[in-house]
Amino acid sequence: MDYSKLCDVYEKMENTSKGLLKANILSDFLGEIKEHSEYIYLIQGKVFADYDSRELGMSGQLMIRAIAKASGHDDKDVINEFKKLGDLGDVAQELVGKKKRQTALFSSKLSINKVIENLKKISELEGKGTVDTKIGLVVELLHSANPKEAKYIIRTVIGDLRMGVGSGIIRDAIVECCLRPKDLTEKKEFASKVQDAYDKATDFALVFDKACDNSLNLISLSPGKPVKVMLYPKAKGAKDAFNIVGKPAAFEYKYDGFRMMVNKDDKGEIKIFTRRLENVSRQFPDVVKFVKKNVLGKSFIIDGEAVGFDSKTKTYKEFQAISQRIKRKYEIERLAEEYPVEFRVFDIIYYEGKSLLEEGYENRRKLLEKIVHEKKWEIGLAERIVTESVEEAEDFFDKALNDGQEGLMVKGLDKQYKPGARVGYGVKWKPEDKDFDLVITGAEWGTGKRAGWLTSFDVACRSEDELLDIGKVSTGLKEKEEEGLSFKEMTEMLKEIEVEEHGRKIKVKPKIVVAVQYQNIQKSPTYSSGYAMRFPRIVRLRPDRGVSDIATLDEIEKEA
Repeated sequence: MDYSKLCDVYEKMENTSKGLLKANILSDFLGEIKEHSEYIYLIQGKVFADYDSRELGMSGQLMIRAIAKASGHDDKDVINEFKKLGDLGDVAQELVGKKKRQTALFSSKLSINKVIENLKKISELEGKGTVDTKIGLVVELLHSANPKEAKYIIRTVIGDLRMGVGSGIIRDAIVECCLRPKDLTEKKEFASKVQDAYDKATDFALVFDKACDNSLNLISLSPGKPVKVMLYPKAKGAKDAFNIVGKPAAFEYKYDGFRMMVNKDDKGEIKIFTRRLENVSRQFPDVVKFVKKNVLGKSFIIDGEAVGFDSKTKTYKEFQAISQRIKRKYEIERLAEEYPVEFRVFDIIYYEGKSLLEEGYENRRKLLEKIVHEKKWEIGLAERIVTESVEEAEDFFDKALNDGQEGLMVKGLDKQYKPGARVGYGVKWKPEDKDFDLVITGAEWGTGKRAGWLTSFDVACRSEDELLDIGKVSTGLKEKEEEGLSFKEMTEMLKEIEVEEHGRKIKVKPKIVVAVQYQNIQKSPTYSSGYAMRFPRIVRLRPDRGVSDIATLDEIEKEA
């Protein structure tokens, strides 16, 4: 299929803000690619399934070089055009398109297969010596592209298609294309089935295939392949928690650590995945060793938290103490020794070839008690009580805080495990600190003594697949690196994911999640969410969290 057909779909979806219309446009396109289900990844600007952690790893700066090379301009010309247009895709459309019009080089049509082939090659190249080769693969595509195709090639490579198409719209398009619901009731029922299948597989191509074959029920958990974790809404206290999950309930420590799903497949290989579906097995060899020694079973998927502790004082430490282990590629053994963790297990969703998603929580916990051999400062089950007493729950809450943990998780004893969902089968209960996890979408350069740093940050919550602005934050970061999260460190991270520039302001990919503390929430017409935070302050990075984990508009409204 010609790449231009996909670009026409991109353009139609970019030109509407209506989710239903986007789903219908996408549904029509899906009907044309049933024999090439992997094309569905490109709808979100990817070439792999969500569970696949491979990335293209190409910055905006490299795209400037690629556009310059393909269009016959200097890098400075491209940068000037970028400052004027604010979007590298538009720059490619203008400059590459102008060269095409001048030289009439449309010799052959660019195919979707060729785009995928080149992008996959880029993902396989690593190291400084491969940069020119990566740029060359992009330039090759641009040489064959018409102006519109050039725009979307660049946007795909930098991971910013700017169409507002998230997993919910893709899910609804699959429902319309493959299952053909007769009415709204059937549409909701089918959407739930497709969502359940996706949450197990984290692979839209597989879900698309199975939906069209009417065999979604064949999709199951598979150890070694990441699955979305169950999410927990907030409770305001013991009474509120009981009202949501029922009585009696299990109250577990909410550890201030790094959540991870540990998989063991039939071959005995152990893999660790984050809630963002990233494979961090290499970064946590100690957890791999603890699980291998102390968890019985040929295959399983267990859910837990890696909690940092001080090896001398044997006291738990804040999440930030171990956060630097997450992204590190080198000196892993030294870091594991310097920042040790204890793995606390609190759930199991697969064991010895059988999914446990339909099992009640208490049965899953009993299985863990049989198969986990607890060893202090290596591996153990989440500390918990089962009660229907508000007073007993409140005492246990105080104990958790005194032990250095964040609070409690409260779980219904008969409740199932729902990957990727906040359904009230469990809740989190923390002290009344007012904070939300939000994603940074843009930033502004500072002035005076903070010139050279990005110092004001646009943050957003989410509503379904849409990101909604809820304010700007300019406090909480440090001027000196040794004092904590600094303006310099944040600037470096954001420059890596910059996609647009307008004067002193930049737009970035929504990848960096931060915890933002505030005094209160008030209504505001200034921001697309309709709300604003008074006195917001960034209190920490959330490197373990992605856009799907940030606060929802519903949660914001409850606090307003």
